[in-house]
Amino acid sequence: MVKEKLKLFFQKRFFVVLKQFVWSKFFLINIGIAVLFYFIGIFSVIKYLDIYSNHGEEIDVPNLIGKKSSEAKMKLEELGLSYEILDSIYDPDLPNGIVKQQMIEPTAFSKVKVKENRIIGLRLSKKTELTEMPNLVFKHVDFARGILENRGFDSKIEYKPTKEANGSVLEQLYNGKSVPQGKLIPIGAEITLIVGKNEVGVLTSLPNVVGMNYQDALNLLSTNGLTSVSTICNDCETMQDTLSAVVFGQSPEYVPEKTVERAQQIVILINAGANQIEEPIE
Repeated sequence: MVKEKLKLFFQKRFFVVLKQFVWSKFFLINIGIAVLFYFIGIFSVIKYLDIYSNHGEEIDVPNLIGKKSSEAKMKLEELGLSYEILDSIYDPDLPNGIVKQQMIEPTAFSKVKVKENRIIGLRLSKKTELTEMPNLVFKHVDFARGILENRGFDSKIEYKPTKEANGSVLEQLYNGKSVPQGKLIPIGAEITLIVGKNEVGVLTSLPNVVGMNYQDALNLLSTNGLTSVSTICNDCETMQDTLSAVVFGQSPEYVPEKTVERAQQIVILINAGANQIEEPIE
């Protein structure tokens, strides 16, 4: 009788303890962790099998028309495809960098499949239109400016003393450099026209530039209206050598209160060395 009571007591006690353990936080947390790792493992296996079984399969090329170049790049990389920017197409209605064309393009009725790492060529939009530079040399400045205006260019005039070609274009510059006929220039760009100005008979004082820095000498001559300057340097190997050179001779030679025509050609001798004895120029 006592044994049965003890047995019954321990059975009840066991189920009470078991019930408390099952519903304890410790047990529930561990069960939750176990279930989580179980599903992670299942997902990993499925993902691996999917990648392994799809290796080498062809990829649907997405339609990238109208997307930003950054979005198109991200999309292609996600699919395992490469891209190349071929060129740009003028479109005033679109901002810069929008995909206008793609070399492999799906249609509404059919998909296009390619192998992994296939390069997809893209053409992007640009708002800046290019047009050819006309030849304006020896044309009258007013006529030249009219041509530039008709092509959408702005113009800036700089005069250069000359005995001939008065009022005619001697050079055409873009960003400070000579621009030949046919070169593509952005519409709206500013073109500088170097125009001849006959200043024969107009006198100005001749400054003494010997011993001056090359840049300072050019500025002083320009201030006096003398812009037709030729430079001779025997040891200038780089542009920096020229800019830091010192003038050691000039022609015509400086004479106090001497005047010359503004159209006069001025020749200056410079040397990249620190000091040089002045030599007369015949």
